[in-house]
Amino acid sequence: MGLLVEVYGGLIAQLDLVHSRRGLSGTDFDALIRLARSPHRRLRMSDLAAQTGLSTSGITRIVDRLERRGLVCREACAGDRRGSVAVLTPPGIDLLSEHVPDVIQSIDQWFTQALTPEQLTALLSALHAVRRHVRSGAAAGALRQPRTATD
Repeated sequence: MGLLVEVYGGLIAQLDLVHSRRGLSGTDFDALIRLARSPHRRLRMSDLAAQTGLSTSGITRIVDRLERRGLVCREACAGDRRGSVAVLTPPGIDLLSEHVPDVIQSIDQWFTQALTPEQLTALLSALHAVRRHVRSGAAAGALRQPRTATD
């Protein structure tokens, strides 16, 4: 177990350095990338919370911060006056188009280059199996335990 925690911590530390150069946290990046991969680059706030593993108040704080930077905006949810939708803005798209290559380079440097092609294939297969297991029964991609906005 210590090895898993050590590897995870080391990889996150390297990615945090990359994110911090753009004024982002890992959680900010997670929210932005999930919006970018969603239809019409938008998600209900509750779905974004579930997909990031954050509480609704946690995702509200993240979206507030991203909204102040102009990377995300909020719109009323059609058909549900109580709900709102987070939408990736053109500046958010621009930031991701500049930032994602840096993230990929960091992942390549600190993760994939450490493995042979065979090891990488086996690891990816194992990671997919673990993801299916830990997310089994979770609605809309939610994790079993919500993270906080500071995670």
